[in-house]
Amino acid sequence: MKLIVYNLGQDDPKKCTAHRLLKFGEVKFVNNIKGLPYNCVLLNPFSRSVLSPKDIKYSKNGLAALDCSWIEAERSFDKIKSRVQGRILPFLVPSNPVNYGKPGKLSTAEAFSGALYILGEKEYARKILSNFNWGEEFFKINQELLEGYSMSKDEEDVLDLQEKYLKGIKNRKGSTEEI
Repeated sequence: MKLIVYNLGQDDPKKCTAHRLLKFGEVKFVNNIKGLPYNCVLLNPFSRSVLSPKDIKYSKNGLAALDCSWIEAERSFDKIKSRVQGRILPFLVPSNPVNYGKPGKLSTAEAFSGALYILGEKEYARKILSNFNWGEEFFKINQELLEGYSMSKDEEDVLDLQEKYLKGIKNRKGSTEEI
């Protein structure tokens, strides 16, 4: 499966996980919308559709991520949504040192890895994060979720698992404010 990064050049390359993946030959960078394969899956945190194993049919065209500043992200995603299949990742917890434990703050490498795992590419998912000293921690934190999502048949199953998992956290902690 080809991994594509639509790079807007807004991040510090020394801190950017996408640049590190490029260095190791794991991703291809494109600098304009036309570089994205038509109908590929674009990991989009603003999408209303959740990634599920059923999306494997689109991922054959590629799996893409937008690498830009969070300040510019929503506007940037709006410009390309007609060309791609935008999908938000279900609940996962980052292990990267900048956003450790902050749900929804995955690095580009974690997002690719999580998506690959959900789409059944488990070995490839692990290979992507093997380039980072915190990579294995991502799988430890998210193992139950990743396995469950990867065994789901469609978006509805993924959302059901996510809801049950989050309710379990709420019940253990007593309130959703602590999630």
